[in-house]
Amino acid sequence: MSFPAMSVAQAHALLCAPGAPFEMDTLVIRDLPTRVYKNQPPTLRQIFQLGRTHGDIDFLVYEDERVSYRAFCNAAAKLSHVLVERFGVRKGDRVAFAIRNLPEWPVVFYAAILAGAMVVPLNAWWTVDELTYGFDDSGSVLAFLDGERAARMGAAASSLKTVRATITVRDTSGAVPGAIALDDLIGPATSWADLPHIEEVDAGLEPDDLATLFYTSGTTGAPKGAYGTHRNCLTNLMNAMVNTARMFLRRGEMPPQPDPLAPKKAFLLGIPFFHVTGCHSVLIPSIAQGWKIVMMRKWDAGQGLKLIERERITHFGGVPAIAWQVLEHPDLATTDTSSVESVSYGGAPSAAELVRQIVATFPKVQPGQGYGLTETSAAVTNIGGEDYELRPLSCGPIAPVNDARVVGPDGEEVPDGEVGELWVRGSNVICGYWNKPEATEAAFGGGWFRTGDLVRRDGEGFIFIVDRAKDMIIRGGENVYCVEVEDVLYQHPDISDAAIIGVPHKVLGEEVGAVVTVSPDSTVEEAEVRAWVAARLASFKVPAHVRILREPLLRNANGKILKRDLKALFEA
Repeated sequence: MSFPAMSVAQAHALLCAPGAPFEMDTLVIRDLPTRVYKNQPPTLRQIFQLGRTHGDIDFLVYEDERVSYRAFCNAAAKLSHVLVERFGVRKGDRVAFAIRNLPEWPVVFYAAILAGAMVVPLNAWWTVDELTYGFDDSGSVLAFLDGERAARMGAAASSLKTVRATITVRDTSGAVPGAIALDDLIGPATSWADLPHIEEVDAGLEPDDLATLFYTSGTTGAPKGAYGTHRNCLTNLMNAMVNTARMFLRRGEMPPQPDPLAPKKAFLLGIPFFHVTGCHSVLIPSIAQGWKIVMMRKWDAGQGLKLIERERITHFGGVPAIAWQVLEHPDLATTDTSSVESVSYGGAPSAAELVRQIVATFPKVQPGQGYGLTETSAAVTNIGGEDYELRPLSCGPIAPVNDARVVGPDGEEVPDGEVGELWVRGSNVICGYWNKPEATEAAFGGGWFRTGDLVRRDGEGFIFIVDRAKDMIIRGGENVYCVEVEDVLYQHPDISDAAIIGVPHKVLGEEVGAVVTVSPDSTVEEAEVRAWVAARLASFKVPAHVRILREPLLRNANGKILKRDLKALFEA
């Protein structure tokens, strides 16, 4: 049978028809008629309850530690009661945490959700000032810090504006005065399986209750808190399932029915939980389906290959950099990767060559990509299988629960094939930006979220990302907003002009490049410029490339720096 067996529209019509698994309904949400999946789980509590059904199979693997689903559920349920009964957490309170990928991360996340709180997962790479901003801006009542973050914050954790107590995870530093050890509340991870079964807190959760608050770097320098509901993040789960089912229909096959006796999948997690990809696209679907998540302290392709073989990994990826590094590692040829079924990623630009390399290296593997933002609760488009092989530069069609417009500078939709800004709406689009009504209105006003990404759409609805209207660099899945780094550079006494530019990189997608103007007698060197930024911002925002000039940067008639012309400075 020739591919495709049916159009995208036909596949979506079958999947979303009345009585079908992804049947649609229309509800009024925040005063707007909104399409929703009729059979979607109502809240994250129902996902947790699915987790209970997986029993003693492995859920979290970290180094030599293994945490079963039963152990995880015991710990999260107990902690949910501790949050309510000891710390007075109430529905709608914010609970923030800065924790690297450890078994405790999902426990803290779910305990806070079950208690009715909004979870605030902060970027563990942030500096003290950035972390302080996140805790204070969110108005969080509790702060969880792992050992490294506790040592970094130190006494500063005691001066957070709204935090009632700081709870530390695997901390031996003792740097935070008065901190409470999580082990003293629920025991270490190795003991969770021995905790008695206890029902989780029932906070009376509803689909449109607020659930998550993820910070995304803002174009005005300060990060913006993107806050969403249970419905928002669970729509992502349904969109991913639609994508999988659509792949089968497009090749002329019926999607397989779930087999409870089939071996469980295993995901190698090389990306952080504190981004929506790790949280919404890995953690939540894994709990729903009983997948094993194998975590790494720090991504390393060689160690990743060892884990693929040892843990019989079926899925890996996250960002294109991870896929590239595995494909190019010298140990790949001698590693048993026969268990791998899927290599998928998003969060950064990827090259068509990556798709070809995946298909050539893993003949039985399905390559896949998704496009989304924090504001769309992860992926709003998905592509995989034959569609991705045929359109390696596309990020896929828009999900059927979403509407999309490709809009020109005049605010009118442009024809298929022409470039415009992508606007989307739907039940995965978040509520807005925390404490920032003007930014919320600018991005979400009129019921459409303006992504800031320039795209074109083909006749069948496949989206191709062309460029970004927002001044942003994506380095290995991490967003770096140019103005934030430029603001720090301008604080240097010798720097009079500064521009941050994305420098193409095969593995990371882009690296940060800086062009600065200094006085003729200045002795500033590249290393000092990097050190200046490193002392004030997270490491992924530090320029990998620096060019120092003695003359003002080129500007247009409106005074805007001509960054396109400056890119030539980084061409080798």
